[in-house]
Amino acid sequence: MTGDRIPAAEPPELPDVVARLRTEGVELVEMSFVDNAGTVRVKAVPLERLAAVVRYGVGASPCFETFCFDDVMVRGRHLGGPDGDLRLVPDLSRLVPLAAQPGWAWAPADKFVQEGTRFVACQRAFAARQVDAAARQGLRVQAAFEHEWILCADADDVVPAFTGPAYGQARLEAVADHGRDLVAALHAQGLAVQQFHPEYASGQVELSVAPRDPVGAADDAVLVRHTARRAAREHGWRASFAPSLDPDGAGSGAHLHVSVHGPDGNLFADGPGRHGLHLAGEAFLAGVLRELPALQAVGAGNPASFLRLQPSRWAGVWQVWGRETREAALRLITGTTGTGQWAANAEIKCFDATANPYLLVGAVLAAGLAGVREELRLPGEITGDPALLPESDRDRAGIRRLPTGPAEAAGQFAESAVLAEAMGPELHDAVLTVRRAEAERFAGATPEELVALTRWRY
Repeated sequence: MTGDRIPAAEPPELPDVVARLRTEGVELVEMSFVDNAGTVRVKAVPLERLAAVVRYGVGASPCFETFCFDDVMVRGRHLGGPDGDLRLVPDLSRLVPLAAQPGWAWAPADKFVQEGTRFVACQRAFAARQVDAAARQGLRVQAAFEHEWILCADADDVVPAFTGPAYGQARLEAVADHGRDLVAALHAQGLAVQQFHPEYASGQVELSVAPRDPVGAADDAVLVRHTARRAAREHGWRASFAPSLDPDGAGSGAHLHVSVHGPDGNLFADGPGRHGLHLAGEAFLAGVLRELPALQAVGAGNPASFLRLQPSRWAGVWQVWGRETREAALRLITGTTGTGQWAANAEIKCFDATANPYLLVGAVLAAGLAGVREELRLPGEITGDPALLPESDRDRAGIRRLPTGPAEAAGQFAESAVLAEAMGPELHDAVLTVRRAEAERFAGATPEELVALTRWRY
């Protein structure tokens, strides 16, 4: 990742990088950043300008910090409006030719101000700060996103590209050529695919990649979705990562998997606590569990997100945890006996692809690290589906529903001292401004209208 200032000189490896890209047929380089509504924005330059951009950046307005998902600009207390300029600087360590978009290369961008210092509200830098904070506590975190999306054969009517039994072989046969091409493209771009299969909803598929450091995991999320959309077009389809294309059916999530490691290994395995948890590992999960209502504004705060977040759909709408409990928002995965050190992790199920992945990994780390500092402990775990219990039984067991709408989630985010401190006033207020503006403007929208508004935004 680029440091806290724009490089003072051209990196010595840059001429070799440019020469390699040229031999691979690259003519243009796109640099992406993700705004607080979860929209990926880009600037692109010809390859011959890469050296200048690495040295001085390319301009981008800070107005995007308070863009809503439909491109309506609002203003916060600190950010927003037509004034000012930022410099986007590509991270050369992640620069890669795009296998599904020949002639192009991609790199994630870091944000700086014109004076050369880091922009205070750079989401990628926020994630990196939390990684550094974990390291100061003697912890190393690994993360990966689990991607779900729907392939459509008709962009206007949202006709699924294939049907058949959920997870069925008949579906795999229909999507096999596309899946092969997509996995090949991801491998060519340096990503290690772990699984690909048809999912529950018609036209829905799922793909998982190997874990890595949290900033790298967020980079991977941007690259996976970019590649999946391009690969779909090659087959005459269109890919949607929106949380819901059918308000009455299952939606698409972007579950976040995390594992926490100390000097002696995985803190979710081989420990003295429940299911092998170490005390620090349990405290990390307890911190995440405590902040889940606020984290939802970051990870699934779009008005359309709540079409997916329904009970009994494995969407994780309950602020509870459990081992292999798919209705819990926080699912502990211990792995097969003997694999815990590399397989044990926690899956946070309530998130979707409307999230800025850098904000999300940073916010989850901040929540977990607060739990470690405060030595929090997890409550009792749940099994089964809380929706099947009488409300009185859920109340006695302390089983609470996560926010059921964007305004409620934004309110929880506003009250989170943990996230406010970690993000700083500028970034925290920008996120809150966007989420509150979206909640207010779309308060009267029907489910069908929300689907139509978000269908091709993600």
